[in-house]
Formats: sequence, structure tokens, C-alpha cells
Amino acid sequence: MTYTTGTVAASALAPANPWALVPPLGNLDAYITAVNRLPMLTQEEEQDYARKLKEHNDLDAAGRLIMSHLRLVVSISRQYLGYGLPQGDLIQEGNVGLMKAVKRFDPAQNVRLVSYAMHWIKAEIHEYILKNWRMVKVATTKAQRKLFFNLRSMKQGMQADAALDDELTLRDTLTEQQIDAMAAKLNVKREEVMEMETRLAGGDVLLDPSPSDDGEHAFGPIAYLSDAAHEPTQMIESRQRDVLATDGIAQALDSLDARSRRIVEERWLKVNDDGSGGMTLHELAAEYGVSAERIRQIEVAAMKKMKKALTEFA
Repeated sequence: MTYTTGTVAASALAPANPWALVPPLGNLDAYITAVNRLPMLTQEEEQDYARKLKEHNDLDAAGRLIMSHLRLVVSISRQYLGYGLPQGDLIQEGNVGLMKAVKRFDPAQNVRLVSYAMHWIKAEIHEYILKNWRMVKVATTKAQRKLFFNLRSMKQGMQADAALDDELTLRDTLTEQQIDAMAAKLNVKREEVMEMETRLAGGDVLLDPSPSDDGEHAFGPIAYLSDAAHEPTQMIESRQRDVLATDGIAQALDSLDARSRRIVEERWLKVNDDGSGGMTLHELAAEYGVSAERIRQIEVAAMKKMKKALTEFA
């Protein structure tokens, strides 16, 4: 078998071996041209190959069923080009669905493989789109999937009709009547219609944006969504501070003599009703009959002793 760059040579499609696998051409257009030239099966041939696969596990028969329907996958993949995903990837996923359909196809049902395979091909393509259309999956339930693949086309149709009847321009949002009509037609709740419209209108947002070209970090949702108050390390440190501020301080004060304790309490722990603090150095000096400098020295020594007591307590 020979083939040229960008096109399949005639010898590759010769009738002598029409079922030879399409080679890796490296060109999507060449692949589509090749599969469209593969011969179709008659209903009798299709039934015969399906029985061989089901009864004797004939892999050559399975290959012929698959190859004759590759053009169907290409045709279905074109319906989903509007989602912005590569057609080659859509075809690849559709081929997986086709192989699953061939494996499960029952010739006794007396239906054509094309009718049976369409469901499996679309199912695989749908799953691929839902996983890759955005970083965050937008549809998980059956109702959400139904809305995801129908909402935009129905919305455009409804609003085009409304604009034509009322001579209005297309609106960005659905009206209440359109939401009710869409919910009734798809058999979903109107709240689900509104939620899916919001999801489709939005986009992915990086929680923690990468640094810009100048090295500065851009502001992102992670800055206000994170809750540091419930971070385990922060919670432990907070509890430790609370214990030190209550039991630790009480024990440290007990280690001081009466004069040193009163000086510390008046200088650092006492708050009057008007919001002012306790006594000043000069007021304490007058009370104890010493200089203000001496009160300051006692205060410094008391604080050092308390610090040591708090370290031992911790």
C-alpha cells in the first residue's frame, strides 16, 4: 500500500483490499476523504458479519462493520464543531462509541447498525465535550446534560422568532415565558434552566492567578475565598494564644511580689470605664514614695520575670 503527502493514493483504495485499515495520514482532510471512499455494506452483509462476531468472535467481521461506518462518525462529529473542540478529537471519541456499539450489536433485533450506533457515538462525544469544554464540568445530572446540549440552540430559535414577530433585536437573557416554555419542552425545572444559562454565560476563573510578566502576583479569588481562621495551624496557634492570655498571664502574675504585680496591672492590664488606662509612672512613684525611674525599673524587672514564667508555662 502506498500513499502520498496529504492525499491517499489510488492503490490504497483498490478493490482488491478495500478493508485495509486507513493509515495514519497526519491530515484530517485526507482521513475524511479515505473513510468516505470505504464501501458501504448491504443489510445482508451487515447481518452476516454481525452474526460471525456474536457467535464466533470474528474480529475481521468486527473490523468490517466498524470501517463501513467510520463516515457516520465523521458526519455526527460535524454537529458538535460549535463547542470549539478539535474535530479530530471528536472523531476519535466517536470511533470509541462506534466500537462499543459494534460489540453490543445484536443482529437478531433486525435493525441496521447505523440506527443502533448513533446513540453510542453521540454518548461518547457528549462525554468528551462535557469533560473538556471547560476546566470545571458544567453538567453532571441528566437534566443538566439535556440543557447543556439544547439550551443555546433553543434560546437562539426562540429569540429569533420573538425578534421577527416583535421587530426586536435578540436579547442576551431569556424571558420568563421562554424559560417556562423551555422547561416544559425538556421536562426539567425552570430553576435548572436559569442555572444552566448562568453556567453557560460564565467562564473559568483561576483561583490563584500566575505571576504577571513583571513578577507581581495578580489578585484572584483565592485572596478572599480562603478562610485562614479555620486552617489547622492557625486554629492551634489561636488556642495557644487564648490559653496564654488567660491561664498563662494569671500564673505569671502569681510569680510576682505584691508591689511588682500592682505596677504591672496598673500599667498594662487595667482599663477604666472611659477607655483610659491605669496609673502613670509619676502617680505610682508618688504613691510608693520613690522616683518615676525606680517604678520603671521595677516594671522592667517584673516583665522579664513574667516572660520567663510564660515561657515555662508554654
